[in-house]
Amino acid sequence: MPQRPADPSRRPGRGSTTRGSSTRGSTARGGAPRRTSSHDVLRPRREPGTRRTRGLPTAVRARRNKWGFTVLVVLLVAVVTKLVVLQGFDGAAYAQAAETDRMRVYDISAIRGAVLDRDGNPLAYTVEASMVTADPSVVEDPQRTALALTTLLDVPVDELVEKLSGDGKYALLARQVDTATSDQITDLALPGIVLQDDPVRLYPAGVVGGQVVGFTGRDGDGLAGIEQRYDDVLSGTDGERRVEVGAGGIPIPSGIDASTPAVDGSDVTLTIDEDLQYTVQQRLAEECSNGQTTRGSAVVQEVATGRIVAMATCPGYDPSQAGSTDPDLLGNPAISDVFEPGSVMKAVTLSAAIEDGYATPDTVLSVNGHIQAGDKVVTDAHDHAPIDWTVTGILAKSSNVGTIMLARQVGDARLEEYMRAFGLGSTTGIELPGESAGILQDSADWTASRAANVPIGQGVSVTALQMASVYQTIANGGVRIPPRIVESTTAPDGTVTPEAQPGGTRVISESTAEQMAYMLEAVVGPGGTAPKGEVDGFRVAGKTGTAQRANPECGCYDGGGYFTTFVGFAPADAPQYVIAVDLERPNSDAEGGQVAAPVFADLMQYVLTANDVVPSGTPRPDFQLTGTEPTN
Repeated sequence: MPQRPADPSRRPGRGSTTRGSSTRGSTARGGAPRRTSSHDVLRPRREPGTRRTRGLPTAVRARRNKWGFTVLVVLLVAVVTKLVVLQGFDGAAYAQAAETDRMRVYDISAIRGAVLDRDGNPLAYTVEASMVTADPSVVEDPQRTALALTTLLDVPVDELVEKLSGDGKYALLARQVDTATSDQITDLALPGIVLQDDPVRLYPAGVVGGQVVGFTGRDGDGLAGIEQRYDDVLSGTDGERRVEVGAGGIPIPSGIDASTPAVDGSDVTLTIDEDLQYTVQQRLAEECSNGQTTRGSAVVQEVATGRIVAMATCPGYDPSQAGSTDPDLLGNPAISDVFEPGSVMKAVTLSAAIEDGYATPDTVLSVNGHIQAGDKVVTDAHDHAPIDWTVTGILAKSSNVGTIMLARQVGDARLEEYMRAFGLGSTTGIELPGESAGILQDSADWTASRAANVPIGQGVSVTALQMASVYQTIANGGVRIPPRIVESTTAPDGTVTPEAQPGGTRVISESTAEQMAYMLEAVVGPGGTAPKGEVDGFRVAGKTGTAQRANPECGCYDGGGYFTTFVGFAPADAPQYVIAVDLERPNSDAEGGQVAAPVFADLMQYVLTANDVVPSGTPRPDFQLTGTEPTN
């Protein structure tokens, strides 16, 4: 049988290897080196003494594990460090920032104190109200929100939608919304709608006392009158509420809700009598409507205390309408506007002459109808031949020449001293802003003509309040008490603090004051210049004044009209009240006795009757106005 040739690839022999063995380079016994099959797997040669292992060598794996562990530790340390920084060092800051983002701070407005008349009637007070605002970024549905608010706020839907759809975080929807309406808005719980305190200042008496009370601005600050002068007392101290809110600006039930309460303002009680104030303003308004008087002022003052019980000017204004009122009307002309008083100043000049012993009421002087004063000639109201007048007659007839004659005996410097002692040339210190000191030039600077004009009320300017104060001094036995218009303040807890009342200052002796009262009573009596100043049942003392008004068109007196005045007190035998009236009449040549005296009489009649003043128990004396033994 034929034999199959031997397969060269399967040669038998001891040195042969099976597939997968690793004997590259080994030989069969007695044979040539064997080639490795392409199916054989090459394996690294095992060194003697080493152990066979699968994968990477141990040293390589150790190095890699070491670096991996190192990286892991570094990352862990970084994370832990960041946590420590965040929680240990910056934790409070981040917590605070988060809390701040959730916090809303709202002002709690203090209720402004009231301004009251002397009987406690309110002339100004504050009621609670709210300002409605929105945060458009939180409003969920502008259209729906606008529809819910349009009727309550009385604002058109389109206008509300525009505001609620804005890009900002704040929109003002309405101010000074009453509490009933604000409660309804709160009940709606509309996202993004916020209510804040926005009190309303009310002036229930309207124009009555308006120039004294003043008014406040939109932010609640006093801008005139008592509202301005006592702003710190009336305003109080605002508080605040801190609320933690969530989405939609809704307070978080368990969140922070802390408040610092507001401290309400104190009430201010005035010396003003509301009823009398109303009467004064009505009478002045009547005068200002006659076509001749463009402005008029009146001041009513208690003789014994200096308290002002009424102060008014026409035209006036309603404090609640101050924003729409002509700014020129928002002051208080009774204390800020000055005018040349004319002959009412003669009471000061004659007081000086009597006090210094140069005259008595019965002293007789031969008075010509004119007198030289430097390069000027001063005349009486009507030029006349020499008349032998008593000093009482000089005042009753309002003689310019006779007054200048007495002033020259007193001397310029001494007369200036008396004028300043009566309060002229300086503010009275009344508790109102904007008071003028008037104008009184130093006597050293008086020219010859000025030295003749000042004693008769020309070349010197005063306020209505200053003139009232001059006659209060005479009526009060020669003691000047600075005028006051604030009686007291009342704190929220009810504590009443009386306003400090300044002491009186003696200006002239009681004897001089009595002689002046006697002569001033002659002015209103038969033969005097002011019979229209009489008051039924009461003896009246007073003085008229008619001074030229500067014409603003030419800067001169020609065509400027007149300031007409009357200042007096009653009852003359036991003085209780002083009233000063001044009327600006640019187109009239009427004198004070004709137009100002009747206003005085009407007001004095009311104030005496309303305050139950007992009528005079003695008749008016007979006055000697002329004499037979003149003294030059």
